[in-house]
Amino acid sequence: MKKILLLALLTFFGLQAHAQDAKSVSKTHGKYDIEVKGNCNMCKKRIEKAAYSVNGVRSAEWHADDQTLHVMLNDKKATPLQVQQAVAAQGHDTKFNNKDVKATPTDYENLHGCCLYERE
Repeated sequence: MKKILLLALLTFFGLQAHAQDAKSVSKTHGKYDIEVKGNCNMCKKRIEKAAYSVNGVRSAEWHADDQTLHVMLNDKKATPLQVQQAVAAQGHDTKFNNKDVKATPTDYENLHGCCLYERE
């Protein structure tokens, strides 16, 4: 009987600790939608790889249909601007909160032919 009670208490406190971790993660991690220009699956891989290169990015997923990069990052380690700069350095123009970070002409021209999107 003591073992069952001890097991129930350990389970209860274990769940409490897990809930505390989940709350602290949600306080430090923000979700952002960044507009990123691109065309194809090669663009998707390049954009997501660039986003993950920023320290603090927890998840990154780009969708060609709405030209949006969905990013979850640790707000204490990274900013959406850092993600924009990393993606722009790979040749893709970005926009977040009306702030454009454009790829340099050289970075844009280095993209594969199918990845050359229409620039504004």
